[in-house]
Amino acid sequence: MTGSEESQAFRLAYVPGVTPAKWVRIWNERLPGIPLNLLAVPAAEASDVLRAGKADAGLVRLPVDRTFFSAIPLYAETTVVVVPKDHVITAADEVTVEDLADEVLFHPLDDVFDWDRPPGEPAFERPATTEDAVELVAAGVGLLVVPQSLARLYHRKDLTYRPLVDAPESSVALAWPEDATTDLVEDFIGIVRGRSVNSSRGRKTQTPEPKGKAGGRTGDAAGARRKPVAGKATGKTAGKSAARNPRAGSDVSKGAKRRKPRRRA
Repeated sequence: MTGSEESQAFRLAYVPGVTPAKWVRIWNERLPGIPLNLLAVPAAEASDVLRAGKADAGLVRLPVDRTFFSAIPLYAETTVVVVPKDHVITAADEVTVEDLADEVLFHPLDDVFDWDRPPGEPAFERPATTEDAVELVAAGVGLLVVPQSLARLYHRKDLTYRPLVDAPESSVALAWPEDATTDLVEDFIGIVRGRSVNSSRGRKTQTPEPKGKAGGRTGDAAGARRKPVAGKATGKTAGKSAARNPRAGSDVSKGAKRRKPRRRA
């Protein structure tokens, strides 16, 4: 780690619904000398923040411009429909898009799904934010389709949600400008990919092994000749022994003499 890295921080943007706490904890354990600064940004502004260099990387929602950004998809979220607790939909464990055909559904301007408009009947206006749309659902004038994390983020006691099984999903990814893949970005990539601190693909400094004058390893284990085991001839010793005693290895070479059979009286 260089002195310049020790004096800088890693800036991580993240959009609503994403919880980077686990990755931040691992970062602080592995790189305690480099602060990780979090920057909460609206989902629609995440790309602009990264393009402007206000963050080094971001936990964003797909899609992103792959001609400019590198991205690693992390997970896809369950899609749910947010409803009042006394709504008829709460009688089911899960619902389909067809079940919403006669319902008014809000389509906020910061909607994270890649569709022209949600299913059902269009609302009288488009709320500015998902949070505003949740307030309108609580007022009983319509429903809202969101990723489950946003339903939890804007939770209210008078609202609940049910999985919408055949709706589009929202995927979360780690993204950063392709031309700005720094060492700190590589460090964070290793963390979100679950690499161990000793991973061969992780960035770490390796201490070179000491070498002797001839360029080989030093120490007792490296380059040392093995001592022959007592009682056994090895290498050149075995060749000289065999030359002196052609019958080496036979019973005779071991001093064993054959006895003549005794004659019976």
